[in-house]
Amino acid sequence: MASTSSSPHPVLRTAMLYGLLTGALCIAWFLFLHLTGNNAYGPKRTLSDFFPPVAAIISQILLRRYYADGPGLGKSIGVGLLTTLVGASVAAVGLYTFSRLTGPALIEQHLVEARQLLTNAQDFYLKQPNGRQQYEAALRDLAHTPAAFAQDELFKKMIFGVLLSIPGGVFLRK
Repeated sequence: MASTSSSPHPVLRTAMLYGLLTGALCIAWFLFLHLTGNNAYGPKRTLSDFFPPVAAIISQILLRRYYADGPGLGKSIGVGLLTTLVGASVAAVGLYTFSRLTGPALIEQHLVEARQLLTNAQDFYLKQPNGRQQYEAALRDLAHTPAAFAQDELFKKMIFGVLLSIPGGVFLRK
């Protein structure tokens, strides 16, 4: 596989560029939610969970321009996974920083809203097998700290990114 460009480390450069842009886009999303009066920790925040997988696919497509015969399987999957890791990490650090700077009042407001939503859905939970346990687990697993929000952000973005990076890399290797 001959490289068509003299750019050193195109996999790393592509992944870092699109990972950082994706992380910044995720940060911009929850800042936008906060500034427009929406709950920055609420369900609308999860719309940004799809940014890293899309960025991974874009980075896999754009990596092909550096290689005449395609980047190959390892490089194609690698750029997608690394883009996802960088984007999810930047987003998690951004949410952690946001949580620390805004203080516990917004987190408490979110917890009140989340408990209310779960209370409204309690009948649905109780109709399911093991519904009581699922309901109690959902209440117990609500994030209460900036670190817990950052961990949740990282985990969700990584899951979607990894799930799309691997098949994307397989199909975009040539």
